[in-house]
Amino acid sequence: MRSVVFDIGETLTSDTRYWGDWARWLDVPTHTMSALVGSVLAHGRDNADAIRIIRPGVDVAAEWQARQAAGQGDYLDESDLYPDVRPALSRLREAGLWVGIAGNQNAAVSALLADLALPADAIATSAEWGASKPSPTFFERVMEWAPGEPHEIVYVGDHPANDVAPAQAAGLRAVHLRRGPIGLTTNAPDADWTVNSLTELAELLAGL
Repeated sequence: MRSVVFDIGETLTSDTRYWGDWARWLDVPTHTMSALVGSVLAHGRDNADAIRIIRPGVDVAAEWQARQAAGQGDYLDESDLYPDVRPALSRLREAGLWVGIAGNQNAAVSALLADLALPADAIATSAEWGASKPSPTFFERVMEWAPGEPHEIVYVGDHPANDVAPAQAAGLRAVHLRRGPIGLTTNAPDADWTVNSLTELAELLAGL
């Protein structure tokens, strides 16, 4: 292996703040918001459908723009990172692997992650690339970006359909991280590896 590329939401960062902020914006309890997100995901629907249940007919993109205008847009700090992130990324770099971060996020998230000074070699988002997972174009960009041949690049994510399957279809190696609502409730039997933490992943890849 030469490179390891990580998804962002529910791989490196918890979505707790994200959905909590939506709950406050929509004036519903955080428990209600979380339950609705879980419900729509369990039925294979877009997680934004949770917002549409609360506000039928809402234009989610316009509502997001309204939040940004009100100063309630993207925000990340150290508390949003899962505790195993820094040690695992550091361990991989110590083992000589190139570490990248790339997921389906707004362009602003790159700067927010950069401000956290994570032990990573590069950061990118789908908004910057103009392609979102599970589009093959997203993974083509990963292969252009990360050092190594496709089979020497590992993509790590929690979502079997958005992360594991399209990464493998592109010729990459794929890791299913059992984390978050999707990662814990959806199996990825064809993943090259399945892990329960980034600590486990780091030791696995560093030992190859």
